[in-house]
Amino acid sequence: MTSDSGRERILDVATRLFAALGYDGTSTRLIAEAAGLNIATVAYHVGGKRDLYLAVMERAHQAERAALEEAVGELRAAGGDASAALALVDRYVDFCAANPAVPALWMHRWLSDAADVAHLESLYVRPLMDLVVDAVRATVGDDVDVEYAVWTVIWATHGFARGGVLDADGRRRGMDDPRELDRFRAHLHRLVGAALGLR
Repeated sequence: MTSDSGRERILDVATRLFAALGYDGTSTRLIAEAAGLNIATVAYHVGGKRDLYLAVMERAHQAERAALEEAVGELRAAGGDASAALALVDRYVDFCAANPAVPALWMHRWLSDAADVAHLESLYVRPLMDLVVDAVRATVGDDVDVEYAVWTVIWATHGFARGGVLDADGRRRGMDDPRELDRFRAHLHRLVGAALGLR
């Protein structure tokens, strides 16, 4: 196993476990066992549990940033078209559906997981919020609280990604159910349209 492939394998396993169990509920030993390695090999490739968590969150951030920067670029190119703001919402929902570990990682943090790693929000969340808020603000009136509208999209999308909705039989339906995903997307369009005053 090369150093790069070993690191990626460990990060993949750690991402899955941190997303499922949280930082506080995941041990380095559990990650090593799930990766089929010993703890010394994990430490060699990535370091301790904190280092591993930071690498997982950095990788998740880079993927999210790339998706949002592309979507914001499209919004700006559309020159303030209201439908472009909804396309940005769609791109975010698509990103979360394709990368379910990302909303899971952040949901754990919202529940005070990894409380001793306090700088990630200012390092990762705030810059992406500023990027999106500034781009959307250019498309709406001054009376709109764009920051809360963006937060609402994040809260709703992460909540739906992690919890879904209950069907008539009490089963959870979420982003892996195309019909429910379409229904959620339509609801989010109505919600965002109303919040931003889009026609």
